[in-house]
Amino acid sequence: MLKNEPSIKIFPKDLPETSVNPFLVPPKKRSGLKTTLWLGALLGFVGAPLAAIVFYAITIYPTLPNPAELKDVSYQVPLKILTKDGKLISEIGTDKRLPLDYTQIPERMTQAIISAEDEHFFEHSGVDYKGLARAAYELISTGSKQSGGSTITMQVARNFFLSNEKTYLRKLNEIVLAYKIENELSKKEILALYLNKIFLGYRSYGVAAAAQTYYGKTIDQLNLDEFAMIAGLPKAPSAFNPIANATRAKLRRDYVLRRMQEENYISVDEMLAAQAVEVNVKLTGTRIDVEASYVAEMARAFALDKFGEDALKNGLTIITTVDSHLQQEANQAVREGLQEYERRHGYRGSITQLALKVFDDNDSLLEALQEYSHFGGLNIGVVTGFGSTKEGGTHTTVMLKTGEIIEIPFKTMDWAAKYIDVNRVGKKPSKPQDVLAQGDVIYLQWLNQAWQLAQDPLTEAALVSLNPNNGQILALVGGFDYFRSKFNRATQSKRQVGSNIKPFLYSAALENGMTAATVINDAPVVFHDAYLEDIWRPENYSGKFYGPTRLREALVYSRNLVSIRTLQAIGIETGSEYLKRFGFPLAEINKQRNLSLSLGAVEFSPLNVAQAYSVFANSGYQINPHIILEVRDFKGEAIYTAQNPTACASPCANESADTAPRVIEERNAYIMTSIMQDVIRRGSGKAANVLKREDIAGKTGTTNDQKDAWFSGYSPNVSTTVWAGFDQPSTLGRAEVGGRAALPIWIDYMKVALANTPNQAFNRPPGLVNILIDPETGQALPAGTPGGLSEIFREENAPAVPSVTQKQMQTMTDELFE
Repeated sequence: MLKNEPSIKIFPKDLPETSVNPFLVPPKKRSGLKTTLWLGALLGFVGAPLAAIVFYAITIYPTLPNPAELKDVSYQVPLKILTKDGKLISEIGTDKRLPLDYTQIPERMTQAIISAEDEHFFEHSGVDYKGLARAAYELISTGSKQSGGSTITMQVARNFFLSNEKTYLRKLNEIVLAYKIENELSKKEILALYLNKIFLGYRSYGVAAAAQTYYGKTIDQLNLDEFAMIAGLPKAPSAFNPIANATRAKLRRDYVLRRMQEENYISVDEMLAAQAVEVNVKLTGTRIDVEASYVAEMARAFALDKFGEDALKNGLTIITTVDSHLQQEANQAVREGLQEYERRHGYRGSITQLALKVFDDNDSLLEALQEYSHFGGLNIGVVTGFGSTKEGGTHTTVMLKTGEIIEIPFKTMDWAAKYIDVNRVGKKPSKPQDVLAQGDVIYLQWLNQAWQLAQDPLTEAALVSLNPNNGQILALVGGFDYFRSKFNRATQSKRQVGSNIKPFLYSAALENGMTAATVINDAPVVFHDAYLEDIWRPENYSGKFYGPTRLREALVYSRNLVSIRTLQAIGIETGSEYLKRFGFPLAEINKQRNLSLSLGAVEFSPLNVAQAYSVFANSGYQINPHIILEVRDFKGEAIYTAQNPTACASPCANESADTAPRVIEERNAYIMTSIMQDVIRRGSGKAANVLKREDIAGKTGTTNDQKDAWFSGYSPNVSTTVWAGFDQPSTLGRAEVGGRAALPIWIDYMKVALANTPNQAFNRPPGLVNILIDPETGQALPAGTPGGLSEIFREENAPAVPSVTQKQMQTMTDELFE
């Protein structure tokens, strides 16, 4: 064939019949079996995938979740508990989550995640086939997985809808769901779901929780290197964890920074600067703003009772009635009150002794200190030596558990005579070595802007403070420290209330015809009481008897014999039934339906007592103490709001359905308040005069052998009860009465609670009169009679004022011209 000659394609039909046509050679017959196999192979090659697709479409695809559900996704978010003013008390739940809207996530965070996990996120439609192919090739060629092929959208599909099992079916479902998700949600919505759901180690889910866990910061406070560190975690939270493996975590972080630079999110200089930062992480819990663990447990119990077990994972937020500032002051007041009791009763010694000679350096000494826990605002340190101060005194050198070296002046520990028992201490120390030795591990308290020697108190205390007008609990302390003892003494402990019961029985006496001027004899008495199973010879705390005593004076000075005779006069049943008006539990009242009720042998919780005193504070209404103000769901919508009746402000113009029930007359409440104001002015509560307030009233309470010490007092807007004692009732020691063991705590707290309220007298209701009386007999005197005292009476109970006799006139004349 010539070079340029056109080629001619010869097909069989173009050849002459006489020619030998190789194409007409009869073919060999195919066997039926081979044909069948060939057709079967062809059908299998085409039909099997088709059948699988049909099977998947009919049986599996319809069962896949609807991505539209992601628009209303509910994260397993811990229960959050806040104060009334928005401070965090606690987060309770298995996993740590802090879900954010896309607008709340810093751009640097999204850039770091996209660079590390899915560089084409904003370009693909849910599946990155190049990435999948690359991952498959690496798996085939190396025999191991080198890089992932899942996009962020595919990870969202897996995290929200699928398991982590490594099967082809799961991968197929992941791909299909990724497409469906991309058709249903925007890229920003998908990215927000991912950043809130992804597991990042140490029970932290989502980037906001990780920022808190590893850096103790909110996510908007992170630096570039910290964003990159968190972005490096999703690939392998355990392998690249900066706490477990700082070296490997840094390599991963630096890789993320390099990818961010390659994607032009950051400059080379920014990358190098961030890569030069050393790993600086510390496992950090949730940042608690207010210490109120007893309150948190009450809120948790409420949530479980109201919403079930899901309450701990559905992202509910409980707003409590607690005021953060007052709660902090309540904590401090209780702890300082217990430390003050400890200082009155001597030093029981150090926690333990470390042999300093076995420690080569401070680091090993610090390591040894770490095994000792601190609580209740106390710190821990070890005595390393003693020295002299510039002023000529002596001090003790201590290394704190934090590594800080401090000096404690001896003058702050001269109280630390050796403890013998609650009534005795050893010789007063004259130098630090009389108290401490080198190697002593000790408790310290930050007090008056300095560290001072302290000890773990054996006693306990509780404080409850209410708004008496609506029942909201402003502050509550159930003990020295929740993590030392979870028993809530404010609500769970029932203790004899002692003289704290007397104002309620005196109020009953006013209700039944007596007045503040009624005279009762304070004299020895012996009772044969069947309920008491013995002969009962009650006496006053002083051991003295004071003869005829007006009710006002009897309450001011807490005269026991007058209280007993007063209850006897009005009747035990009358007094017992009257106590119910104040909210005292009937079951407890029924245990003491005898004359011992007059001295407070009945047992109530501090919360019961604070509620009862609120009736006097609000002029006669029984309010319902509560600690939950509102509950919000994950979206912030209120799903529970407290509905509690409130007291009608005095003078009350219009009581309504929302008004709390009136249980005592307003004038009765006012007279009782005036008597309890005298308790503070000149009676057993006079230490409270340090507050210099005209609007406070209260009563001390002490039980037999000083086993329980109480003080309950109030202003028009705050009712607070304090209890102190041993968990297992035993004497607090001689003189440890309510005015000494409980009242100082009340004073320290109320000083702050009343700081921003006007100092003005209680509102006086109409229908009261002041009449001059004889202080000895309680009888009315003519106006102007020398030596008379003014007393308050309800108009219908006011005694008739006698006319001035000739003899009285002569006496007055003689005194006038003397």
